[in-house]
Amino acid sequence: MPQFSRTWWGQRFIAALEGFTDAARLGRGRSYANNGRILEYQIAKGKVVAKVRGSVNPYFGVYKEPIYTTSVTVQPISPADWSKVIADLSSKAGYITKLLLNEMPDTVEEAFSDKRLHLLPHGKDDFKTTCSCPDFYNPCKHIAGVCYLLASALDQDPFLMFELRGLSRDQLKTELARSPRGQILASELVSTEAPIEPATSYYTTPRKEPVGTAVGHKEFWTGARRMPAPTEPASLPGVPALLIKKQGDNPPFWQKDQSFVAVMEELYERVRTKNSQMK
Repeated sequence: MPQFSRTWWGQRFIAALEGFTDAARLGRGRSYANNGRILEYQIAKGKVVAKVRGSVNPYFGVYKEPIYTTSVTVQPISPADWSKVIADLSSKAGYITKLLLNEMPDTVEEAFSDKRLHLLPHGKDDFKTTCSCPDFYNPCKHIAGVCYLLASALDQDPFLMFELRGLSRDQLKTELARSPRGQILASELVSTEAPIEPATSYYTTPRKEPVGTAVGHKEFWTGARRMPAPTEPASLPGVPALLIKKQGDNPPFWQKDQSFVAVMEELYERVRTKNSQMK
């Protein structure tokens, strides 16, 4: 059975769906997501709308393969609450760095829990789903299939979760870049090409530098400026080999039968334990 999500945030999304959905419909939903029955889906204004190819079922009076319209909406967060959350996210360099690098911070829910909110869905109350199929049960297999594909898309683009909650990618990045730390980090991510200057020699030419003023021992050790405030300690990643998993388990250069992701997980674990032993 294929795994539709490898990141912790995608798996949390699936866990919320599986917590209130019938097991039989979940199995058929996974089959729909894996067999190409979901023809297309679009995300706009926090709502996912999909076209799903249904099945012939004389019991429901369906004698021709239908195309159903399925929608999934996640409970949005109000603009006022988003302002409070963004203020917290902008105050910590760890949040800004990972979000600007298209990664979900491991402790991102802490910025929401203080406001009695949560980014990732916890259960049925976070979802609003509809489907044009005749199945009376909600969520049906078509909705489940769309949710599985959506969880897979979240692996590649965690900003989709913010968009489902009512905040677009551009809005989030703009708000983060407005903070002093965000301005510095955002400018570092912009690649600039240095101009090429021809050298007159392969060797460095020595040159004289003026001698500065004498510095006392106190100024030498303390410096002219105060040391910056210590930053928050970096948190350990919740998922080993995260960047590898985001790219998939079948890279073109990998010809072995063994899982490429499993091999990289073992390598990352060896490096991590080796570093901890050297402390």
